[in-house]
Amino acid sequence: MGAVHAPTIAGLFALGAAGEAGRDDLLTMVTGAGPVVQAVLYLLVFFSIASWGVILYKARQIRAARRVSERFIELFQETKNLTTIHAASQEMRPSPVAQVFRAGYQELVRLTRAKRQAEDAQLSTELGGIANVERAMRRAATQQLTELERALTFLATTASASPFIGLFGTVWGIMHAFLGLSATQSSTIQAVAPGIAEALIATATGLFAAIPAVVAYNSFSRQIRVLSAAMDNFAFEFLNIAERHFLK
Repeated sequence: MGAVHAPTIAGLFALGAAGEAGRDDLLTMVTGAGPVVQAVLYLLVFFSIASWGVILYKARQIRAARRVSERFIELFQETKNLTTIHAASQEMRPSPVAQVFRAGYQELVRLTRAKRQAEDAQLSTELGGIANVERAMRRAATQQLTELERALTFLATTASASPFIGLFGTVWGIMHAFLGLSATQSSTIQAVAPGIAEALIATATGLFAAIPAVVAYNSFSRQIRVLSAAMDNFAFEFLNIAERHFLK
């Protein structure tokens, strides 16, 4: 069996030089591309950077909404006093469920006060009852969903448009490379290979921008649907409590 030789210093330097040469070739292809392809690349890089900013922001927002909502639901189930829950909910603003509760609680307090005043004055006034509380909670849930879904449209646009923008840059670069054959003496593949390689970078960049955006969009959409279901379930539970104990 032959001896196994450890890599030599010269071999390591050769590998490093090959890696640097590859990076230099990539940079040369980018800087040597035509103005249209370069414009496409700059646009795709902007989409990629902006989408990563949106991804980090939405990940933090939705994670906080989910975590604080779980805390609020535990508090609501363990505490029987709605006034205490309302006071605690003021410190749970990231929770969409807490905001739905605040809207329903405030409308419930307004209705019970108006009902008590009408009874004291011996008046017969139609105040709307549980329907008013339901509308207030539904309106709050819609506002919270709008806030959670903000900026997701940009991720969807990036995911759907970036591959086509990159494909446009590739088609333009290949077309430019073949048109350049008329100015050369050779019509072999070696004459157009550099131009085609430059053009294909646009497609790769488009995919690099689109793939994280579509993965993040699908993940955020699923988490928002879970939060929406949590708001709906909580609203039903709160309405049952309000109708049973306050708005008989």
